[in-house]
Amino acid sequence: MRRIFARHLSLIFVFLFLSAPLSALAQKNNLAPGGPGGEAQWPSAGKQGVGTSNSLESKVWFTLREGVLTDVYYPTVDVANSITLQLVAVPQGGGKVETESEDTTHRIEVLDPRALSFRQVNTAKSGAYTITKTYTSDPERSTVLIDVQINSRNPRSHTFYVHFDPALNNSGMHDSSWTLGPAMLASDAGKTSALVSSMGFAETTHGYFESESDGLAQLKKHGRIVQSYPRAADGNVVQTGRLNDAQTFTLALGFGAEAEEAARNARLSLAKGFAKARAEYEQGWHEYLSSLRRVAPKYQAQFDMAAMILRAHEDKTYRGANIASLSVPWGGGANANQPNVGGYHLVWARDLYQVATALYAMGDKAGADRALNYLFKVQQKPDGSFPQNSWLDGRPFWGSLQMDEVAYPLILAYTLGRTDNETWTKHVRPAADFLIKHGPRTPQERWEEKPGFSPSTIAAEIAGLVCAAEIARRNDDQVSAGIYTAAADDWTRNIERWTATTTGKHGDGTYYIRITENNDPNDGQIMNAGNGGADYDEREYVDAGFLELVRLGIKRPDDPLIEKSLKVVDQVIKVETPNGPAWYRYNHDGYGEMDDCRRWNFDGKYTGKGRLWALLSGERGQYELARGEREAAGRRLDHLLGFANEGLMLPEQIWDGQGQPCFKFGEGTGSATPLAWSMAQFIRLAVNLEEGRNLETPDIVAARYVKNPPPMKTALLGDAETAEEIARGREPGTGFPLNLRVALGTRVFMSLNEVRRELPVGPDGSVNAEYAIPKGEGVLFLAVHSPTGASAFQRVALHGQTRAERRAEATPELSREFVARLKSAQSSPLIEGDAVTFIYRGPAQHVEVTGDFTGWGRWATPCRNYRGRTLSIEVTQLKKM
Repeated sequence: MRRIFARHLSLIFVFLFLSAPLSALAQKNNLAPGGPGGEAQWPSAGKQGVGTSNSLESKVWFTLREGVLTDVYYPTVDVANSITLQLVAVPQGGGKVETESEDTTHRIEVLDPRALSFRQVNTAKSGAYTITKTYTSDPERSTVLIDVQINSRNPRSHTFYVHFDPALNNSGMHDSSWTLGPAMLASDAGKTSALVSSMGFAETTHGYFESESDGLAQLKKHGRIVQSYPRAADGNVVQTGRLNDAQTFTLALGFGAEAEEAARNARLSLAKGFAKARAEYEQGWHEYLSSLRRVAPKYQAQFDMAAMILRAHEDKTYRGANIASLSVPWGGGANANQPNVGGYHLVWARDLYQVATALYAMGDKAGADRALNYLFKVQQKPDGSFPQNSWLDGRPFWGSLQMDEVAYPLILAYTLGRTDNETWTKHVRPAADFLIKHGPRTPQERWEEKPGFSPSTIAAEIAGLVCAAEIARRNDDQVSAGIYTAAADDWTRNIERWTATTTGKHGDGTYYIRITENNDPNDGQIMNAGNGGADYDEREYVDAGFLELVRLGIKRPDDPLIEKSLKVVDQVIKVETPNGPAWYRYNHDGYGEMDDCRRWNFDGKYTGKGRLWALLSGERGQYELARGEREAAGRRLDHLLGFANEGLMLPEQIWDGQGQPCFKFGEGTGSATPLAWSMAQFIRLAVNLEEGRNLETPDIVAARYVKNPPPMKTALLGDAETAEEIARGREPGTGFPLNLRVALGTRVFMSLNEVRRELPVGPDGSVNAEYAIPKGEGVLFLAVHSPTGASAFQRVALHGQTRAERRAEATPELSREFVARLKSAQSSPLIEGDAVTFIYRGPAQHVEVTGDFTGWGRWATPCRNYRGRTLSIEVTQLKKM
């Protein structure tokens, strides 16, 4: 009877709310004291549930953890707007004031295995009450709805409040908060939230976090709100509302650009009712899943959840933009005060490739195509490259470059059959040209920390070039195709020399290392571990990134070096957990919680300790499937099931059992959860197991390097091999001859800037050509393909300079002291340390220095004239060899 009466009152309240004009509900502009409040901090990234409607009209996303609502995103997936929303229980007659996050035990339930419907059940540690909250969002508008039921042993034993900590526009500071009629509103930079209860609030107050005006602070100190404040401005604001005496009610958190829109969304969603909104919400997800393929029953629930999570991480305005995670791992920094923390709600081209291949595998090709459209039309830079990561509108966030992120879109374009001329000319060719100009070395590898020669990065570059070459052929560009395949062949032939040590610290000393800064994996170069770690010989570091060579079709799974390297990986970075074996990214990793549970970057110096990564089990499963070990690959999928939490969210990292028991051994940490890449890896392995092969392995790459022996290097006779040494500093516009001798039937391709052509081969195998030196920087690419299938690739850096430009940069400005030494020099050259200075005294219009260091060519090093009252000399400075 009580519940029927309560719902009747709720309907009356909604009617009154809809009828009340907002202008008539204005409050006095009295500001709360204590501003701007304590520092904001984003909540843990280890989410147990994520939700959004499968509709474009509802531009709101919610996340759940530890019994409360955490980050809510609006109007795009890269804009977080809240920290926590929870209930507070105040006992009648005094006693401890309890919050859901700290004073209850939490359980989360997946209500519908075919929808992102979650329920949190929070039971007071005292046993006095249980709070059950069911979440949905209104598919027609940007509102999160929470159905709340409070079951108490004594219904009058506690008074309940709602406490909301908004953080609008990616910032915990600069928010303003006020009450307008039945709604508690907060706003910052064109983002506004409206919190409304179906039963209304008996009282509301607005204050600053952890200050005297914070409603929660008042409750803990006094057991009630002793001073109600109608407004707080420009700070880390919090809202507190006392709930009317009801055991069942609905909270609506609406969003809009302005207060009017946010409040309207909240009240219209309340008027619709929670049950109807939830039914529409779940129907939308049912329809989406019905369009996808099925997998084995054992894996279907996790598969469906992973599929919905990938869909949920796609933005509804910037279509195809899938962020890495709806979270900010470890707070993203010292605080969340300013809108300068992107966390993981950014777009990485690498992660988007992983997601897109999973979408394609599970049957959502339209979603995969949208991802590629986003990569090419929004993220790609004019020079063909891609940013390390970006906001949804394509603005780069972090400033580095990762060459695998330039390559993956090319592989994806081939995989999706996107070989049309516009895709080729505007997107594929610029990216492939960037690869051959700047690769294979990368400023950062896939772990975003170190520069150099990385097996995983080079694998992506090789596969990307081969895929780009095939797209070039389909667009009748044989020259580009020939150059790309020759470069890929060259890098394939050299990858072991560049990235595999033969004098290592592990095993028998021969294995792929994580990365080498130069192209010598045996020189023992010292490399810092990063994240507060120590310095180690680069041969000490081990990771399993070389498995990309197998997945992308460059190396056979039974390749001896691959097998030997795997043994080292298992020896050094494998851990047996209660849920199955797992692997670190690499040894000495520092990206993760400390042994004493302190968060990563607790000291502002990026200090931490890396833990096990769930997705690496999926990568290992794909390798085992490539070997034909289907049962072993299936066990990896079982392990991934064990790594998921109660809400079926797969984490980035899982606890390794080291140090204090901060988390359960073999389960997720406070890292990004769910991680889209982890969810995508589960989908790919599940589908590939059904098919018996790795579907995303490019067949064109495997055909070139696995099904057939990799092409050998063909011999070049002539000046091509030394061109890189002699084609520097030429006068722009002057001709430079290129003379080669090749076997009959050989095809030779050349590219310089925008000029691409096939060079004719004479009846005696001679190739004679001349090209004009460009002004400024330029790169000449030369590719040779012999009739036997052998190939060669040469890259020649050019820098056209006028004589005046060469003279200007040949010698730095000379100090008075150095000029004095030149005056007194009795002979040339003058040698001081590593500097060698050539001096010429006497009449001359122009002086140049030539020798072995210039190849005795006619383009020598120019001297620079210095004139003084007592000295007129021509000078050039070189480094002593």
